[in-house]
Amino acid sequence: MERLPDWLEPLPDADTMRSIDRWAIEAQGIPGLDLMERAGTGVARAVEVHAGDGPVAIVCGKGNNGGDGLVAARLLRESGRDVTVVCVAPPEQFAGDAAANLERLPGEAPVALARGAEAIELATVIVDALLGTGFAGAPRGEVGEAIAMINSAKGAVVSVDVPSGVDASTGVIAGEAVRADVTVSFHASKPGLWIMPGKRHAGEVRTIDIGIPRGAPMEARIGLSTSALAEQLPRRSGDSTKFASGQVVVAGGSRGLTGAPRMAAHGSMRAGAGYVIVCVPASVQDAFVSAATPELMTRGLPERDGSLAQAAVGQAIEAIRPGGALAVGPGLGRSEDAFAFARRMAAQAQAPMVLDADGLNAHEGRLAELRVRRAPTVLTPHAGELARLLELDSERVERERLRHVRAAAEQSGAVVVLKGDDSLIADPSGFVAVSRGGSPALATAGTGDVLTGVVAALLAQGLGSFTAAVAAVWLHAAAGREAARRHGAPEGVIASDVIEALPAVRDREGP
Repeated sequence: MERLPDWLEPLPDADTMRSIDRWAIEAQGIPGLDLMERAGTGVARAVEVHAGDGPVAIVCGKGNNGGDGLVAARLLRESGRDVTVVCVAPPEQFAGDAAANLERLPGEAPVALARGAEAIELATVIVDALLGTGFAGAPRGEVGEAIAMINSAKGAVVSVDVPSGVDASTGVIAGEAVRADVTVSFHASKPGLWIMPGKRHAGEVRTIDIGIPRGAPMEARIGLSTSALAEQLPRRSGDSTKFASGQVVVAGGSRGLTGAPRMAAHGSMRAGAGYVIVCVPASVQDAFVSAATPELMTRGLPERDGSLAQAAVGQAIEAIRPGGALAVGPGLGRSEDAFAFARRMAAQAQAPMVLDADGLNAHEGRLAELRVRRAPTVLTPHAGELARLLELDSERVERERLRHVRAAAEQSGAVVVLKGDDSLIADPSGFVAVSRGGSPALATAGTGDVLTGVVAALLAQGLGSFTAAVAAVWLHAAAGREAARRHGAPEGVIASDVIEALPAVRDREGP
């Protein structure tokens, strides 16, 4: 890809945002003070909406983020609010627009952190204006102390542009970070507000216009999924056939693990695939058929000790029609034969392929082997599976999700979906889509297999690998929310409920 698709909302990183600010000020002639005034106005409004009464503590750093906080303090004081401004740097260290707004502040002068501790503790609302989008690393000194005070206080927290301590470009948290209830982001949202663990600290994200004109140099490589993805979903026409609607072959299953390929297959069917065949070990075929819908086709293939054997590869590939897609891994098992089957399927099948579960585990430390594939390939690991693929521990993956999903995509030459509430979909070129998440109903067994089936169905219907993966994650999350609505709570949802909800949300507008 050369640019983000239109159905992704650009999320500029810190460098891009600096370029946008510089362009607005230098090329468009907009005074930085005007931008800061609008930013601070947005913060003040967020404070008023979030808590109408009670004292406010605004905790400021010495940079532009602190300047935005000083604007909010002035406006709130002018409206009659009880506002204490706490600064972690002496007044003489403020410069530029932040210094100008320090001079404009009416009423009581800012206090140092030690004197402001009680105000922070007693505030109804605390404004975190310590660190801006350019910060990276671990907060130190009084900034670190201020973050700890904010987090230990009982008041609601409004963060300015990004919670202090969160890397705005990546979501990485190297030390302690503010836990905000609301983050007011300027001009455009930032990647770190949507990528874990930063997402967990951002709370509700509100993006406001601060007057930067259209045409800013927005060369973002990360984008947030939008409802425009609905327009990418294939539609059946009056002359469609079951094969033209997309044929999917699911290869997996083993003794005691027949539910996973069944979920993947049913997910494919409900996501629009017209013809689905499941290839399972011959000894479990009867048990599989008894639990599957009658529309689902099955083939019993050569096996060894209840798992698919290498000898089954040729027959599985023969089952794929021209234009069809393949899903390998659900319920496959972890025997050496099953792993060898998965590796040979990946190497020899010329159809678009989704690799999941034990199909991924078969490639532990072997990601580069997937680069030989010429057909579109999508990998759908959770953090533990990605860690095994990269030969890391899962905690490292969770700490730097963006870095590691990009590394996996580059090494494999495949589109990689790192699953989670912030599911990240990385293209080998470095572009990344971020899911809005917000679907806790998916935290139940079998929903990952459903996603595998949905991706395979969209590949079979002709979507490119990146588009198919992003659209599948979006559709899957929407189905999870619909299932929760139908059953009254996310805690009561099971994977088959998500499958049944797929048709209802397939054409529905909304994230």
